[in-house]
Amino acid sequence: MIWLHTYDDRFTDAAAGPPAGPPRAPGDPTIPAGGTIPSDPGKFPNDLRYDATAQRLYVGEGFIDNVPQAVRDYEVSGRNVIDQWFSYRRKDRSRPIIGDRRPPSPLDSVQPERWPSSYTEDLLNLLHDLRLLTELEPAQADLLERICTGPLIDAEVLRAEGVFDDTSAAVSRAGDDRQDEFLF
Repeated sequence: MIWLHTYDDRFTDAAAGPPAGPPRAPGDPTIPAGGTIPSDPGKFPNDLRYDATAQRLYVGEGFIDNVPQAVRDYEVSGRNVIDQWFSYRRKDRSRPIIGDRRPPSPLDSVQPERWPSSYTEDLLNLLHDLRLLTELEPAQADLLERICTGPLIDAEVLRAEGVFDDTSAAVSRAGDDRQDEFLF
């Protein structure tokens, strides 16, 4: 999970060396013939749509196939990852001023005149990662269930085994009741 969330920057296999490229899996999202996201300034994408039946993500006039519904719906902290990613790259990036927020910076208007190919590459990498993350969800749910229903180990048992350094033992002795039990 961390490997995917960090775009293969953390928890790579040191023995195998760095991966040859970004994470990929069979059947991942692709841009078919005719689906290229236009780079014409007049066609800079401003909308994102999804056709669940075709598993197709439309980016303006372009599209990407093999995008499962679970990938399209993927959320982190209640925010849709694809929508959030696109909101920073679409043509109209304005946001409503809510509450006592400062007015937008003039730098907000500095953006490319056309959809750069690097945006397309970033989006494909994001979709590949999300696909792999959704495939890991059942294993994650199983692991969480096993952790939550597993036995608790008392902190004093761990201290007696030398698991904690002196600093953590001092914190606990100072009355931090949150360290009384740990899940394993």
